[in-house]
Amino acid sequence: MAKLIVNGRLREADVAPDTPLLWALRDHLELTGTKYGCGMALCGACTVHIDGVATRSCVTPVSAVAGKKITTIEAVGATRAGRAVQTAWEKLDVVQCGYCQSGQIMSAAALLAKKPQPSDADIDAAMTGNICRCATYVRIRAAIKTAARLAEGAA
Repeated sequence: MAKLIVNGRLREADVAPDTPLLWALRDHLELTGTKYGCGMALCGACTVHIDGVATRSCVTPVSAVAGKKITTIEAVGATRAGRAVQTAWEKLDVVQCGYCQSGQIMSAAALLAKKPQPSDADIDAAMTGNICRCATYVRIRAAIKTAARLAEGAA
């Protein structure tokens, strides 16, 4: 039995210690906002925060996150950065198909929590590995910059 701190609550999942966190979240805790994309940490669709750090849940075993704070897309809006990112995403109409967007939002929120005013190079580094098959990268970059302003109350 894995005991996980997810979105501020202690949760239990009856899974083996080597079970990827993604499957514990989706199949056992019914938090389906985190998506399966590639299963090899290459696409970013499964990104969650582990103690505030953007982490690929498809390759992270539940045994590695015992006692750590896990935040999923379902609760990222409770943080200042997450709320700003979600607002900017909607304001700039970033989403096309939407499949990758929970991972994109999680990576962007982790970036803004760490660097409130990121440079283009910071954005590139933080978003590397988050693939958008619809190629909304220009809107994603613009939304991150808008979210930085929103988080500071300037937009």
